[in-house]
Amino acid sequence: MMNFYILTLFPEMVMNGLNTSIIGRAVNAGLLSIEAVNIRDYAFNRHQSVDDYPYGGGAGMLMQAEPVYLAHEAVSEKIRVRLSEEAAGAAAKRVRTVYLSPQGRVFDQQMAEELSQEEDLILLCGHYEGIDERVLEEVVTDYVSIGDYVLTGGELPAMVMVDAISRLVPGVLHNDVSAEFESFQDNLLEYPQYSRPEEWHGKKVPPILLSGHHANIEKWRREQSIIRTYKRRPDLLDKSELTEKEKGWLEEWLQTQGEI
Repeated sequence: MMNFYILTLFPEMVMNGLNTSIIGRAVNAGLLSIEAVNIRDYAFNRHQSVDDYPYGGGAGMLMQAEPVYLAHEAVSEKIRVRLSEEAAGAAAKRVRTVYLSPQGRVFDQQMAEELSQEEDLILLCGHYEGIDERVLEEVVTDYVSIGDYVLTGGELPAMVMVDAISRLVPGVLHNDVSAEFESFQDNLLEYPQYSRPEEWHGKKVPPILLSGHHANIEKWRREQSIIRTYKRRPDLLDKSELTEKEKGWLEEWLQTQGEI
C-alpha cells in the first residue's frame, strides 16, 4: 500500500476530489491510503488562524511556521510508529515531503514513476503568499511545480500528483498494461485510438486496426506515436529512445511531408 498525507488548509477540497473514480476505488480496495491533514488543527490560538503579515512588508499574508511544523511532526510520528510496529529496530528514515510551489522542479512522468516507489509521501500545500521559509528548510525534501503558472494554493497540484502517482501503484489500474503504454512512455505521446462504430461522420477507422495482424498494428501504433510527438511535442523527441531504423523512417516521413 502507498500512503499519501496531504497537509492543507482545505481538507474537504482534497478528499472530495480524490475519493472518486479509479483513485477512490483503489482506496476502498486497500491499495492506497489518502489522508488530508488540516493544518488549522495545529494552530496555537483559539481562532485557528495560521497566517500573519510577512516581515519586511509586502502584499498578502504568510502561513506561519509552527502550525505547519506541528502538522508535519504529527504525520511523521504516525509513520514512525507504524514502521516500528512493522519492523522492530528498523532505522528511522526521513519521510519524503513535497512542497507544491511554482519555484520547484516541473512534475513529469519520470518523477511520478520515481515517487510511486515511496511507501509514504507527504504533500505540503501552501496558500496565501506562501509559507515561512524556516519551516520549509526544516521539513521539505522536494520542491515541485505542475507548471509555470501560479495558483491560489497547492491543493490542485497535490491532487494532480496523487492521481498521476497512484496510477503507477500495482493493482490500482485493473489492466497494468494500460499504465505502460500511454502518453510519455519512452518520451513519446500515445498513438490515436478508435472504437465503434467503424465509420463516424464519414471518418473510418484505419484499416490496419481491423486487420487482426498484431505485429503490424504495433508497428503502426509506434509510428503514429512518433508522428504525434513530432507534431505536438517535438521537444520530447530529443529524449526519446528511437532505434536507428525508426530515425531513418522518421526522416523519410518528414521528406514525404515536405518538412525537410
